[in-house]
Amino acid sequence: MKYVWRILKWIGLSIGTLLAAIILAGLAFRLFGPKPQAPQGELVDVGGFKLHINTSGVKSNTPTLVIEAGAGGPTEFYHWLSEGVKNRMRVVRYDRAGLGYSDASNTPRNPETIARELHILLEKAGESPPYILAGHSMGGPYIRVFTELYPEEVAGLFFLDSTHPERVEHFDLPLASSTTFKFIVWVSHAIAVLGDLGVVGLYDKLFGPILPDQGLPAEMNQRVSDFLLEGKSLRAHAKEMETYHSSLKRAGKANEFGSIPIRVFTAIEMNKEAYRARGIDPDQRLAKNIALQKEYTQLSTDGKQFLIDGNHQSIFTRKENADIICQELLQLLRKLNY
Repeated sequence: MKYVWRILKWIGLSIGTLLAAIILAGLAFRLFGPKPQAPQGELVDVGGFKLHINTSGVKSNTPTLVIEAGAGGPTEFYHWLSEGVKNRMRVVRYDRAGLGYSDASNTPRNPETIARELHILLEKAGESPPYILAGHSMGGPYIRVFTELYPEEVAGLFFLDSTHPERVEHFDLPLASSTTFKFIVWVSHAIAVLGDLGVVGLYDKLFGPILPDQGLPAEMNQRVSDFLLEGKSLRAHAKEMETYHSSLKRAGKANEFGSIPIRVFTAIEMNKEAYRARGIDPDQRLAKNIALQKEYTQLSTDGKQFLIDGNHQSIFTRKENADIICQELLQLLRKLNY
């Protein structure tokens, strides 16, 4: 028995020593390693904290494109969308509280708060409606609520592989009360702590990139990696995850948009082998996702769906895919007589 105890003690000491070494290496990297680059946009106070807004294009009477990122997504992801239309319209990209270059906040991460913070940001930054809102992933539910709150300011809605309000039910995902979901949230917060300790940034530097290049310019990829140098953005992502289910439920109640033009872009590229390994028929999964996304077109009397040969991210990080979306934006401007 003593022999077994000695082995266990040796294993424990070895693991503890390894963890201590990893943490010390991470802290050294955090203190003496590379620092994040300065933001490309400006920081605007929205009531006790500042949000980062990155604008391009000249202000005019033409509708302004406002991009609402997916969960955890920084403005850099939407580089090609901005580049594709900035010569014809104003483009606003921004980081929600805690994400990217924006300050962290203690405000709730529900759709109403996020919509109101964006509205305050637009006003204080001197931006004016009408707006065409583009929402990627969880940004889709957020722009639905924004439009419900400020209907007179919205001229169009672009859903970029957006999250369906009933996604959890249709794809049998973990419920908010489940141990699985609570564990996922706990892991997300734990990763944020590792980000504070410099471990995530060090791992990205030595073994990364954690976030693979999917068609963005090198400078944009570097800026995205910068956000792994600390835990702020990772923690903001974890906080948004906590409200995932309630945010979807709230967005589902915003379901009448009259004749506001709605354009839906659905990603059809998928790793079929990965789904088969989980016992999921990839073709059935894709067909269901396309059908759910099509439901977005029914929120208005003017809805269209487009299938794009890209995955959840590359439908806009690949320039050729972003160009498809940009062409539809320009087409909508002509339809609206701009």
